[in-house]
Amino acid sequence: MTHPVSRTILLLDIERFSDRDDVEQAYLRRMLYDVTDRALEAAGIDETLRTRADRGDSVMELIDANAPVTALMRALLTEIPTELRAVNRMASRSAQMRLRGVVAGGYVAVDGLHGWVGSDLNHACRLLDAALLRAALRERPDGFALCVSDSVYQGVVRHDHPGVPAADFHRVSVETKNGPLTAWLHGPVPSAGEDHGERGAGEAPGGSGDRPASTAPGAAEDARNHPAPAAHRGAPAPGPVLDVNGGTVSFGGSYVAGDQHGVSGGQVTGDVVMGTKTDGDRS
Repeated sequence: MTHPVSRTILLLDIERFSDRDDVEQAYLRRMLYDVTDRALEAAGIDETLRTRADRGDSVMELIDANAPVTALMRALLTEIPTELRAVNRMASRSAQMRLRGVVAGGYVAVDGLHGWVGSDLNHACRLLDAALLRAALRERPDGFALCVSDSVYQGVVRHDHPGVPAADFHRVSVETKNGPLTAWLHGPVPSAGEDHGERGAGEAPGGSGDRPASTAPGAAEDARNHPAPAAHRGAPAPGPVLDVNGGTVSFGGSYVAGDQHGVSGGQVTGDVVMGTKTDGDRS
């Protein structure tokens, strides 16, 4: 294994890559490399100053520590949204590309199998995969969400260099299996009150993190317009509709009092018990 050396780490990942077929995936990979190359060329970072690792739906670049991070940040914030618009303008709906990005710094070594190792690289990968960054991308109209590590923010971004406005970055805490990581998200933080610790906002449990959970048409609107009475929120769903003249009825623990008038045509007289016992002489 080589000695660890200081590098700027750039990670870019395609949203919903695994949802595409093989032809679309091959196309998206080509477009990802083209977009990355153009952004780095705009930053003045040629191929002699960087090493690339292919991760299928993502690209990892180790950039020479002498390459200016300010130029890299300006290029990412301006060139990538521009390149994405150009790519997506000519692509079918199923081949649209949206990207998550991370810029970090640290020490990385290359092992005997040409693999990259280092805790700083691990932290960058966890930021890239964070539910919060996935949620942020879903709210980005330009198709690009960028997060930087705390070291990059403190060393570069907070100094408000031209083209890298510090006010546009917001401090966030990203939950990982090794504890929280402090990072800085470019643009608005996803809506308050959403749980980003375990999965992205709207993601179905067990989902990829890129797809919102399915919702029945009109269900959310009905819930807002017709909320359940306060006393019965969280109660079991009601059972079959019965016509009851007089008495009280209990359904598996739910309680109904007073005369009940249904429309099914059936009729039940007196007290009725289903699952629990009512007040009265019957059981």
